[in-house]
Amino acid sequence: MDEQRTAPTPSRRKALTLAGFAGGLALGAAGGVALAQASRAPAPTIVEAPKRFAGKVVLITGATSGIGRAAALAFARQGAAVAFCGRRETLGREVEAQIREAGGRAHYIRADVREEVQVADFVREAVDTFQGLDIALNNAGITLEKPLHEFAAAEWNDIIETNLRGVFFAIKYQIPEMLKRGGGTILVTSSSNEHRTSARRSVYTATKSGLIGLVRSAALDYADKGIRINAIVPGTTDTALVRRVGGTEAMPDAMWEIAAAQWARSNLPGIKRMAKPEEIAEFAVAMAAPELTYMTGSALVADGGSGSG
Repeated sequence: MDEQRTAPTPSRRKALTLAGFAGGLALGAAGGVALAQASRAPAPTIVEAPKRFAGKVVLITGATSGIGRAAALAFARQGAAVAFCGRRETLGREVEAQIREAGGRAHYIRADVREEVQVADFVREAVDTFQGLDIALNNAGITLEKPLHEFAAAEWNDIIETNLRGVFFAIKYQIPEMLKRGGGTILVTSSSNEHRTSARRSVYTATKSGLIGLVRSAALDYADKGIRINAIVPGTTDTALVRRVGGTEAMPDAMWEIAAAQWARSNLPGIKRMAKPEEIAEFAVAMAAPELTYMTGSALVADGGSGSG
């Protein structure tokens, strides 16, 4: 689930509900302490690695929080110059400062992926700043959850324009820059909802399924030109977006951790916990590895085994 967009307006916030999720979290907060303590802790996700992306320029959409933010930090830690966008300028500047303070190179550009001109300007400024483009992670996305007939046309448009049309704009302007470079790698953040969805997610699922089709076809357009295009398919990830959808933004972090652990043990097969953003970010970094020269048009899943349940 993506993860990296601005908070909804108050009117939209009321509509952001996940059936059973908020209730499950409340039950988890009340009675899930023992199960939370018994849960398997995630392995360390920050791995000290050589500067495998030194000299590379990475562009990321939707990187002010969640998976996108974690990916920006991960690529920078491995030597890449990272240009990224998002609508929340304060958060964007914070990520930029964090990377620079650690000795990395970063440039935040405010852009809304729904606006073609802003996407074109974002790519151009990123290329001008770091003199090229090698890797792109098109990650920006939003969700709104309720029964299909309750969606207004404007709500449908907002989700489609962000999750699907925004990726089209990004790839459209990334490709020419990569062709100048003689090749590159494009990653798109889909979701495990594309193969294992549930009620109230029809529009979100449509966009994430559409991204898989986009990747598979676009990969064939550029396979002989040195550009690899693949999709990452993450399972439920512990991000601000998930908390917002569950109506638990105001819940104290300690209570959230207990409640979320209880909910995950009851609702997520396999590892029985949500992913950390850093885990999905490292998955994206691995998929961008220069060694994976024969992988294109693929959609690789990192859902903790949830899809097999």
